[in-house]
Amino acid sequence: MFPSADFDLAPYADFDMPAYVRRTYCSWHDAGWRSLLVQGFDHAPQAEQLPLPAVADLHLVLYVAGDVVMRTRDGGKPDRRRRVPGSLELLAPGRASTRDYRASSALRTIQVHIPSATVDRAADRLGRRPDFEMLSAAIGAGDPIVENLVRALPSVTATNDLYAESAAAFLATHLLTQGRHDRLPGPEHSAVCAGIAVMKERLDEPLTLAAIAAEAHLSVYHFIRVFRAETGETPHRFLTRLRIERAQRLLSGSTLSVAQIAGRCGFSSPGALSSTFLSQVGVRPSVYRNI
Repeated sequence: MFPSADFDLAPYADFDMPAYVRRTYCSWHDAGWRSLLVQGFDHAPQAEQLPLPAVADLHLVLYVAGDVVMRTRDGGKPDRRRRVPGSLELLAPGRASTRDYRASSALRTIQVHIPSATVDRAADRLGRRPDFEMLSAAIGAGDPIVENLVRALPSVTATNDLYAESAAAFLATHLLTQGRHDRLPGPEHSAVCAGIAVMKERLDEPLTLAAIAAEAHLSVYHFIRVFRAETGETPHRFLTRLRIERAQRLLSGSTLSVAQIAGRCGFSSPGALSSTFLSQVGVRPSVYRNI
């Protein structure tokens, strides 16, 4: 099933794939690549005690369809996160976990394995060893470059492995560079990334600052301080901007009513959305939709 020696996927040899996923694309088979493994999956609508074995490769997951709350356990405190289209996840090498989930709609992902040797070479060029906890938090907060590249990979027609090798090197270098930060120490940077990830995952909920800070394992005061140092904005202003940006996308790309959009963007009423939208964008949502 996994024919390349460049990847450490032997732990998947006993994985009961048909019980959990249907593979729709594999770059090894469909493109002849050996330097980068890209796979597309349709997932079972629910799973309990789904085992994910530890591997040495850097494993990226992009959720492209579905809405699911994923509960993950890897030896520490269980982590509960919502995944929607566009959500990114990085699975740290060498860490096994188990998962439970129930999807409310058809769940599909694109998953990329970057060989550990490629990651090591990128780390050597950068002169630093990767902090996978920090990287995971940073990717969970979102990265449009990674999202767009991963989304496009299954449609690439190049069969030359040089393309795959270049894509793997770029992804590894970009990820390690994104994980680097000079203003805040690692744990504080990771806490800010975790807070942003919570905002994006729960954008339709009436989130409180206390709830976000708790997910980041910081006091409210400490979270506000490090968040402002990292982003230049208060958490409230950042969250409001995310909600307005989602509202703009829905107004432009859907036929949902303003009331429906307000609910999906975490506003208590259409009026609350309208007044905030006016202050942020300069026009009412109804006017923006017709521009």
